[in-house]
Amino acid sequence: MAGPTLKPESLAAQALGWIDEATRAISPPIHTSSTYLRDPDNKYRSGRVYARADNPAFDQAEQLIARLEQGSHAALFASGMAAATAVFQALAPGDHVLAPKVMYWSLRNWLMNFATHWGLQVELIDMTDPAAVQTAVRPGKTKLVWVETPANPLWTVTDIAATAQIAHAAGALLAVDSTVASPVLTRPIEHGADIVMHAGTKYLNGHSDLIAGVLVTARDDDFWKRVKTVRAQLGGTLGSFEAWLLQRGMRTLYLRVRQASASAQRIAEHFAQHPRVEAVLYPGLPGAPGHAVAARQMTGGFGGMLSLRTKGGETAAIAVAAHTQLWKRATSLGGTESLIEHRASVEGAGTPAPPDLLRLSVGIEDCGDLIDDLEQALRAALP
Repeated sequence: MAGPTLKPESLAAQALGWIDEATRAISPPIHTSSTYLRDPDNKYRSGRVYARADNPAFDQAEQLIARLEQGSHAALFASGMAAATAVFQALAPGDHVLAPKVMYWSLRNWLMNFATHWGLQVELIDMTDPAAVQTAVRPGKTKLVWVETPANPLWTVTDIAATAQIAHAAGALLAVDSTVASPVLTRPIEHGADIVMHAGTKYLNGHSDLIAGVLVTARDDDFWKRVKTVRAQLGGTLGSFEAWLLQRGMRTLYLRVRQASASAQRIAEHFAQHPRVEAVLYPGLPGAPGHAVAARQMTGGFGGMLSLRTKGGETAAIAVAAHTQLWKRATSLGGTESLIEHRASVEGAGTPAPPDLLRLSVGIEDCGDLIDDLEQALRAALP
């Protein structure tokens, strides 16, 4: 295990410095067994019973992400949705929860359909306004406040520390979807969060070849035990090979996120006053709503995600995406390759995404090439 004085970049690059004692391998083996041998006296001294909850393939990735987030423990899940919904399923029917109006669309749909039918009282609010949070929270009744920052696809920013103070004063937990920031830029537990969620598919893995989710807890408390029980009983666990891929991807996390963030900042600045662009949505721009908060709680950059609102409306936006050559027209984010998509088409009715909005996930290609490709696409779509 790597020493406590090492920087997170070193911890990630060497995956905590783990070495297989049996073979001296510096890359971990892939454990595929689904079950484990019971001792002759009927006990399990290995601590392993069944791979759904006790897979040794999880150990290294979970310990690494917990360390990077400065949390107590972490748990891998089969997807970001499995991780996020496990937090809500650890609550009880009748509990009141607050969530942002602007958030990952699939989770929003789940909350407003399945979760409400199951009995949770879900209230969507403007999470970027602490006064709105203070007004909406119900002391003794609100059990969870869910934050996503920066929030997909408008990249609005929520003050984690201020929201944590409000939530805790009301007796509620604060959970933060920090997928876009990653632990490279923001560590929500340092700002008062109780739970941190990542869609591991995105920046943690970073190679568009894995579906995974991760939860990190500030404390090994009763609520965390309920979350772990949800994972074990509902079976939303990751496969052994996928856990290995996730750990492999995190070795380059700091390099990838910093490169993507630097390029996104440059792209945002380049198109901020562009004659064919109506607006650029990116928290790294000084005039962006939430920039001051982002500057306080994001260190080393503002993330690799931004959105362009093109002139000419929906038709022009779709045409711009169609004319890109280097940018790939695909859903997802956080990979090495840059992606572009017309977000309103993906989310459908009720989306907060304006019809002229293109969501950009900046990869690690040459930034000049990315800018040039967007320029030619804009010229082709808006001559």
